[in-house]
Formats: sequence, C-alpha cells, structure tokens
Amino acid sequence: MQRTTPSRLTEIATRKLSRTALLVVGVLYIFAGLFYRDPWKTDDLTGLATMLTAFRGQTDGWLLPQIGNYAYAQEGPLLTWIGTLFIQLFSPIFGLFQAPLEAQITAARLPIFIYFFIIIWATWYGTYLLARRKECQPLALPFGGEPNPQDYGRMIADAAVLFIIATIGIVIRMHETSNFPLIMACQAVAFYGMARMLDHPIQGSTLAGIGLGAACLTRGAIGGVPVLLALLALVCFRHFGRQQKLWLLWSLALATACCLPWLAAASNANTYWINSYVFWNSALFSLPSPTETLSTLRNLSWFLWPTWPFMIIALWNWRKWMDAPHIFIPALLLGAAIVTVVFQKNAFESEYAMLAVPCAILAALSLPTLRRSFVNTLDWFSIMIMSLAMVATWLGWIALNFGWPTKIHHNITRLLTGFEPQISIITLVLSIGVCVAWFLTVSWRLRSNPAVIWRGIVLSATGLTLTWMLLALLWLPSINYNRSYKAVSEELATVIQESNIPTDCIRQHGVGLGQRAAFYVFDGLQFSFDAKCRYVLLQTTFEKIEDEAEPYPDNAVLIWQGKRRPDRHEVFRLIQLPAK
Repeated sequence: MQRTTPSRLTEIATRKLSRTALLVVGVLYIFAGLFYRDPWKTDDLTGLATMLTAFRGQTDGWLLPQIGNYAYAQEGPLLTWIGTLFIQLFSPIFGLFQAPLEAQITAARLPIFIYFFIIIWATWYGTYLLARRKECQPLALPFGGEPNPQDYGRMIADAAVLFIIATIGIVIRMHETSNFPLIMACQAVAFYGMARMLDHPIQGSTLAGIGLGAACLTRGAIGGVPVLLALLALVCFRHFGRQQKLWLLWSLALATACCLPWLAAASNANTYWINSYVFWNSALFSLPSPTETLSTLRNLSWFLWPTWPFMIIALWNWRKWMDAPHIFIPALLLGAAIVTVVFQKNAFESEYAMLAVPCAILAALSLPTLRRSFVNTLDWFSIMIMSLAMVATWLGWIALNFGWPTKIHHNITRLLTGFEPQISIITLVLSIGVCVAWFLTVSWRLRSNPAVIWRGIVLSATGLTLTWMLLALLWLPSINYNRSYKAVSEELATVIQESNIPTDCIRQHGVGLGQRAAFYVFDGLQFSFDAKCRYVLLQTTFEKIEDEAEPYPDNAVLIWQGKRRPDRHEVFRLIQLPAK
C-alpha cells in the first residue's frame, strides 16, 4: 500500500533563516543569567561543590564526586572533571579582576557554553540528516515549486534548534553548574550518531558510543539507560542493514571502554563510595503508582511547553511513517526517556532533561504538516504570551521599586524580607532595549507577513530569550537574594571563627544536600562523622523549635541561630552538647 506524505510545503516556505540571527539568539539565551550571581540550591550548588572539592585537593576528589568529605555517590564524575579542569585553566585569568572564589565560580560556568552549543550542533546536524532523506520530503507539487531536500532539511533542523530554545522548562536548568546541560549534550551526540549511522556506520556508531559512555559517566543509570535502550532497539530498525547492526556492537564496546576504567579505579580507591553508587543506581527504578504517573505527566505538561503539543501532532500526522528514520529515531529516544522517567522514583526536572531534545526534533517535524491557519494561530499565541510575560515582569519590578500596585508590592516584599532594591540606569537602558528588540520582532511579523513556516517558532524562541533576558536584567539581584546561601554561610563561618570552634569537629543533623554544598562552597565548611564531637549544626524549622521537637537535650548550649532573611521556615542552629 502506497503511503502519502503529510508534508506539504512550497519552496518559499523554507526560505533560509539567517545564520547570524540564529547564533545571536543562542548566545543571548545562554549568556543571560549565567554570570553575576551566586550559585543556587540544590543542583547548581552540588555540581559546583564537587568541582571545588577536586580543585581544593580533597582525597580522591578528582576520581569520585564529593562535597568536601561527603561521598556524593548520586552522580558520575564527568561534570566534575570538566568543571575542575576549567577552574584550573581559567580561574587565574578571572582572578586578575575578581575575588578568588568568584573567579572559580565564573570559570566553572564556562563549560555550559560548550554543552549548549554541542546540543545545538548535534541536534541540528542529526535532524538535517534525517529531514533531507526521501522519506521525509514534502509532496511533489503538480507544477513544481516544492523545496529541494537541502533547503527542506535545513528548515526542519533550524526549527528543532528553535524548539529547544523555546522549551520553558529547561531555561533555568540550562544555566546551572549541574549535570542538566551536560546530559542533554550527551543525548544529542548519541542522537546525531544514530542518524549518522544510516550513511556512515563507522562515524555514527563511534559518536553514539561516545554519547552513551558520556551519559553513563554523567548520570549513571539515569543518563545511560535511555540511550542504551534506544541503541538496543535499533537492532529491530528495518533501515539498518547487517553492517549497521554489527557496528552497534562497536558503540556498546566504546561506551564500556569509557566507563570501565573509571569504575575499576573508583572501586580500588573507595569501596564505600562505589558501593553507595551501585546501590543508588540500582534503587532508582520501581513500578509507579497511578498518582505518581499523573504527577509526572502534569509536571511534563509545563516543562515541555510549547513543544509537546507539536510533538503529538507530528506523531499523529506521520503515523503511517513511524518506521521512517526521521520519525523512528527521535521517537525511540523519546519513548526510552519516558519509560525511564515514569519508572523512576521521585523524578523531577533534572530527570526530565532527556525528553527535551527528541521532543523538539519531533515538534519541528510537525511544522510542514500544519495548516496555514494553525501556523497563524501559533504566531499570535506566541506574541500574546511573550508580550504578557514582559508586561508582568515590568509590573512586578515597578511594584518592588515604587510600591505600586500595593498588593503586588506586598506579595513580593514578603518573599524578599530585608532586600533593598536599587535602580541601575545601565540595567534600565538595556531592559528597554530588550523590549525594543521584541517590538521590532513583532513588527517584522505584522509588517512583512512572511510565508516562511518557521516564523511562529522564531517568535516563540526569540520571545522566550528576550523575556529571560529581561528577567535577568531586572530581577537577578532580587532572585539571587531570595535563593542564595552566601550571607548565612558567611555568618556561620564568622561565629565559628570568633568562638574558636575547631572546624574539623562539627557534626550536622538534618542539613540538606544543597545547604551542605553551600557551606562548603562559600566557606569550606565540612562536617565531621565523629560521634565524640560536641558541636552540632542543626537544620530545623521554627515550628519544631516551638514544639520543642529538637533531637538534642535541653542542656545543650545554643551558640548561634541564623537563617536566610527571606526564608520564613528554615533555620540553622549551632549548639554545643554537654560533656559526657
């Protein structure tokens, strides 16, 4: 039975998107909000803490991710290796005009540029290879005028990149010194390798193997299982001949070669760490309850917005072509990632990373199947939502700085207790420039009424990028104040020094992972595991204090009590236990 392609496009609809414009959007997207702030909890701080642990010379800090003397056996070492290398190379340069810690934090964030552009590069080329194949081509028009395969493939690849940039859920996470952008880069490389195997099996299988190995070294089972499942499923792919399927063994062998030396060295260096790592990864997966599944789907509905509706449209419109490479390969990666997330305990944003790239690729493939009226609706929806977001950003900033509207001012200041806003003329001018850029983008759409199919996603990606820039310009100081642990960490360090408390004999009770990382990053505080130590740092709440639900005796001496000023619940207490 002959299949009819759902793609219907004219040559003018695939007119080339400016490479300069695409590059500028990408650079602005990743640069905004990356610097000039403290690291935030939890993943941003923990990732940075493992890098600084290795940089500061902790035993096995290079080999095993650690937060000071704490075995952080939930992640692989790749992020730590790359980040520490960049700190060693570039922190002396930044140290010429920054404080030492600030220089190290800045250097640790530089690899995020590399991760982001690997995502863009691998996604673009992988999508281009699939979209220019004959199975993906639009219907030939009776009198000609359909796009050639190269132009069509380029248009789909551009759209895939723009859909990634437009994905709401990854914006903040993409700017963290965490595994989030790195694992996305690993998956994108694996995807490019799978697509490349169709015409260059050796090159493609090598890239796929590197992507799988890097994913395992980044996030263990969370990163490796989705890529591994997709690679194994390619054995059933009818477009892979015997040669390609044999080269899949090379991918698996290469990934194994990437991971085994580290596993062997880690086992030899620290049995406790590697046992914790194996236990953590083996306990990740279980049968989900209906409530957990619904919660995951609800979270994904906003995390993957606006790509997931277009992904569903693509799968439906291309349903007769599910075995075609351009649908099969990204759908395979998406399905493997969904299975991994659904069967994972307490999956949230950091685990959703593996869904963003394949979802964006499939969303891009929906564009040539859409009716013009639907594309116009997307245009207006993008303009309306992004314009409202910018208005809300300005309204909140006006309320914070000028006290009007009163109700909004009250709600904001409740979250920023003690914060003193300051107006910067330079920031104000740049923020107005961002709004002018959005106005010009909307004017381009309204004035020229372009026939290109990518205009809607350009509006979405550009709008989200400019909105993110506006937030970073107007709100970064207040958000940093709300989320940073720097002040409370410095306060605690001062008390410890003034009280002559030995820093190597302080235990902790209830201190969270992010808070532990914050105390280590900002002031190098490590907690002892010696039960004989009489000094204990507690993380508790005012409710527990009022209910006298503290775990230590009443005759313990309270040395210090402090908290982040905006936080109305969390409180830290440094106590001294009575001598036994």
